[in-house]
Amino acid sequence: MNRCLLGTVGLVVLIVGSGTGARANEVTDWNEMLFRASVAANASPLNMSRHSALVQAAVFDAINGIEKRYTPIHVDPTGPGNASRRAAAVQAAYAILVKLYGLGGVFAPNQQPTLDARRTASLADIEADESAAAVASGIAWGQTVADAIWAWRLTDGFSLAAPTWTGSTLLGQWRPTPNVPYPGTSTNGAGYPQFSSMVPWAIVSPSQFRPAGPPALTSPQYARDFNETKSKGSLTSATRTPDETVAAWFWQIGTASYLWNHVAVSLVHKRHDDRHDDGDDRGSRHGARDGLLEDARLFAALDVAMADAAIGCWDAKYAYNFWRPITAIRETADDHNDATVPDPSFTPLFSTPAHPDYPSGHSCVSGAAVGILASEFGPHTHFQMQTDLLVGVTRSFHGFADALEEMKDARINAGIHFRTATEDGTTLGAAVAEYVLDHKFQRVH
Repeated sequence: MNRCLLGTVGLVVLIVGSGTGARANEVTDWNEMLFRASVAANASPLNMSRHSALVQAAVFDAINGIEKRYTPIHVDPTGPGNASRRAAAVQAAYAILVKLYGLGGVFAPNQQPTLDARRTASLADIEADESAAAVASGIAWGQTVADAIWAWRLTDGFSLAAPTWTGSTLLGQWRPTPNVPYPGTSTNGAGYPQFSSMVPWAIVSPSQFRPAGPPALTSPQYARDFNETKSKGSLTSATRTPDETVAAWFWQIGTASYLWNHVAVSLVHKRHDDRHDDGDDRGSRHGARDGLLEDARLFAALDVAMADAAIGCWDAKYAYNFWRPITAIRETADDHNDATVPDPSFTPLFSTPAHPDYPSGHSCVSGAAVGILASEFGPHTHFQMQTDLLVGVTRSFHGFADALEEMKDARINAGIHFRTATEDGTTLGAAVAEYVLDHKFQRVH
């Protein structure tokens, strides 16, 4: 059902500017700006989940603060009613991105000139349609919201100085892994263990949806997991197909936040084009609705759910500290399971991330993303995924569940996860998405 299109055909890149034929608006434009900046800064998958939630929470609370239609993420909806919602969205996104990637920002390189140029262009478009007073009022409100969101999350437990995590040499426990097929050893603490205790955005606690744990080493389930990854995930696997190898690299090169936000942008643009309405989403499953606010709600729900799924996932990772396949397959002689035979030379398709196996981070975050997007667009929506980081590759899906299955298989076929880690990860993510939809972004009138 999934097809990989390789060759000389033109790449349909999901990172597009406001000059494309799709009916973009300030919400989708600045979502794309967010990921351009994140990629330029080489942000880690975990950091990217936090950054995208920061930006989209600020954008949503800024627009909603003027419209006052939903319960907020954090900032009470007390914005001036005559303010430009478009200007508020631009300033909220810009202000957060400056704090992250601008002059004096947290992450290098300094992208202040690019951010300033994008803001100037956005505001010029708005000023052609709205009064100077409305634009100025929107800018002021957007800055107020961004400052409040930033101050709120300054105390959430995040730090670039991640604590060191050395793991354990006990049977079944994670410890630093070889970096093969490349030289060296994984870095202690590279998995950002502080995410395991970070203050969530929407869920009650990091452990709210903690799964039951990995299978016992003596169990048939563990043996199945072990032998599947040993066979499919080896660098020289004879059972992994060429298309499965491409898919493994596709899901590795693009972070979950990057991929799923760009799916959302693509689907939002298609919805706008289908209605020929520049973002006025009347007739959708939410009834008569305003396009700008509803787009902001979608991206905020998507990125808050993914951020909380990451927090819940890392809680479980460090609660169970389960070993990675490369350690298990190379060192499993004493696990007392007759169905698992060690291979001291096992080398995965690509190097193993420096944090425990269970549950799979990509699976947790993708499970949350699919929960939000399937609720918004319908579970059987057809879509494609592309990334400009793997030129010439397109993945096509007949529904969100298809994409989720390919993502899970990709982590196993890469040799970096066991099946149970992916299954329990997607279940965790789905539970987070359901909680976000049931408890946040509630209509107030």
